Amino acid sequence: MRRTDSAGRGPVRYGPPLPEPGLPVLPELASTVASAAGRSHPEPPGGGPALLDAASGYWSRRGLAVERGHVAAAPGAPPLLLALTAALGGDVLLPRPCPAWWAPQARLLGRGVYHVPTPAECGGVPDPYALLETVRRVRAEGGRPRLLVLSVADDPTATVPPPEVLHEAVEAAADEGLHVVSDETWRDTLHDPRDTVVIGPAEMDHERVTVLCDLTGPFLPPSLPAAVARFPATADGAALRARTLDVLTALGASTAAPAAAAAAYALGEPDEITARLAAAVRLHARVADAAQRAVLAAGALARPPRAGRHLYADLGPLRPALAARGVGDAQDLEDFLGERLGMPAPGGHRFGDDIDALRVRLSTGPFLGSTPSERLASLSAPNPLELPHVERALSMFGSAFDDLRAETQRMEPPR
Repeated sequence: MRRTDSAGRGPVRYGPPLPEPGLPVLPELASTVASAAGRSHPEPPGGGPALLDAASGYWSRRGLAVERGHVAAAPGAPPLLLALTAALGGDVLLPRPCPAWWAPQARLLGRGVYHVPTPAECGGVPDPYALLETVRRVRAEGGRPRLLVLSVADDPTATVPPPEVLHEAVEAAADEGLHVVSDETWRDTLHDPRDTVVIGPAEMDHERVTVLCDLTGPFLPPSLPAAVARFPATADGAALRARTLDVLTALGASTAAPAAAAAAYALGEPDEITARLAAAVRLHARVADAAQRAVLAAGALARPPRAGRHLYADLGPLRPALAARGVGDAQDLEDFLGERLGMPAPGGHRFGDDIDALRVRLSTGPFLGSTPSERLASLSAPNPLELPHVERALSMFGSAFDDLRAETQRMEPPR
């Protein structure tokens, strides 16, 4: 979407960035999709037995045992979060920054959306003290905060909150009577599982947490949208699921048979799926690490990426050089880097961040190649950073930041 912002600075684009090309579909997954393509009956709203049982098994293997009656599916995470938000009622609290698609779901329903700052060490979860302050302020202004959405493996920041930080946030939410939706889409993409501990809110609070997992991205291509949710195994959880299914039914949001078959297959975690996921995680981790080194070498800021396929960079220290190029806010930065790098570089304003902050989300996907054969080569190479197309993309990326660093240094007054 494109509009002029309230300060009159010209066109500003909001809304989620366009999806990026992924890896070719695996043979067995493609065969599963083809077999389901001829089904004449649609999946029921909330998902059919095979998909729900597969989701139950997926969570049970992660220590979150759940029966089919406490699981729901939808054709993608956005309609599922929309239905959850409608079923819960009230206003919504989100960490700042957060995935670009979270806030539109609540705004579509006319709900208030309030962003809460994140702690210094991570994104994905609100600072617990800021959360309490925000809830009390919203109530004092006549609002009705009801839902907190957070993530334990965050897009856009690629960080994972320490368990103690997450625990404090979940406790604060419980104290204020908030229901928590935990987006755990990227939980299985830890760059270094031996060095990073992931504990979800549902493992801390069994009664007030619904877990959401978008299978598109980690497991499935964009052409097969599917997402699943695990509700609390309580009477209130069952009631929330029933209301969510009512909304999905009203929306006509049923998962297509091919996507449902693909999702059930992927959630079963056969060797083909787990091997591809493990290889993709290793590849994206190496590229993200190289990109972060280039950002830091230029004097900009970026937390170490711990999961997923992104890097969140703060180019505030390079503001003088960027200002000389006409870059004054996150929209300008998005336009400048998108043209300079030849790849998407959505500004932080898309993720709920302040438009005046020079922050940008950088994806690792475009470094892997522009064709399916190049991306497959990146996936199978012993050292993908030495492949010509990957090396060329990283070199262009580093040069762009080196130029900004050099100009910033030239503009600094002599000491």
